[in-house]
Amino acid sequence: MIKTALIISLFLVAAIRAADESQAETTKYRNEIKPDGSYSWEYGTSNGIDAQESGVGGVQAAGSVSYAAPDGTPIQLEYTADENGYRPTGAHLPTPPPIPDYILKALAYIEAHPFQRIQLKK
Repeated sequence: MIKTALIISLFLVAAIRAADESQAETTKYRNEIKPDGSYSWEYGTSNGIDAQESGVGGVQAAGSVSYAAPDGTPIQLEYTADENGYRPTGAHLPTPPPIPDYILKALAYIEAHPFQRIQLKK
C-alpha cells in the first residue's frame, strides 16, 4: 500500500512540475539586424519551444515555430508573409472542405461563356 501511494505521489509531483512552465529558461537566443533592413532571429526554451524568423523589415518574412500542445501533440508551424499576405502551414491547421463538383462545373461554364456587358444609353 505504501509503495502504491509513493508511486502515485511521485507521478503527481512529476505531472505538476511538467505543467508548470513558469520556470522555463531561454536556452538559445540570436538576433541580427543588418543596415540594409534585413534581419533574423531565433530562440529556444527549456520547455521545448523553438522559433526562428528572417526577412526584410516591412517587406517580407519567413519563419517557423515548434512546441508541444497541452495534450503533448507536437506542433510545427511554418509561415511566410509578403505582398501576398500571411500564409501559415502546419498539419494542425484546419483545411477547407473540397469544392463540390457542381460548383466546379458552374465555374467552368461561366468561364467558357463570358457575360456580354450591356451599355445603356443616357
